[in-house]
Amino acid sequence: MGKKVLVPVAQGTEEMEAITIIDVLRRAGATVIVASVDEITIKASKGIEFKADRLIKDCMSEEFDLIVLPGGIPGAQNLRDSAELERLLKKQAELKKFYAAICASPAVVLHHHGLITPGRVTCHPGFADQIDNGNIAQGTVVVDGNCITSRGAGTACDFALKLVELLYSKAKRAEVMQGLALEVD
Repeated sequence: MGKKVLVPVAQGTEEMEAITIIDVLRRAGATVIVASVDEITIKASKGIEFKADRLIKDCMSEEFDLIVLPGGIPGAQNLRDSAELERLLKKQAELKKFYAAICASPAVVLHHHGLITPGRVTCHPGFADQIDNGNIAQGTVVVDGNCITSRGAGTACDFALKLVELLYSKAKRAEVMQGLALEVD
């Protein structure tokens, strides 16, 4: 069964996180929509350019099984500043559907909009001090209800595989891992 996933991006998004998330979810069979909060052509945090499928404003009437935010600076700040994305994320939480973030985005976006407090979360260690005391967990990927968070570029594949497991199943995760030539756990 196909799932519909929104991956919002912005100028300065961390490209390794964004592309890994998009790729792994598409390998699982998800329909992944990459939507920019600013311009279709994205210049990512390390200078790589890629194109979004559409603008976030064109996604406002849609529903998603998952909204997942890559990190990066200033990407996370640009995501945070999008009023359209804020509305989509709050709607996702109200509907008790999955929303996720990696690297700076758990602190800069989700925490800023009140979407992880109270709750357990992880993020890039450089942003942990921006999250209320007692919420930070040390795991690579932390699941707290419908909120899933991860630490950074080095954990992007584990993060994306956990999203596959939550959206589909452990069997689908194992199938994707085999296709990536990863040892199935």
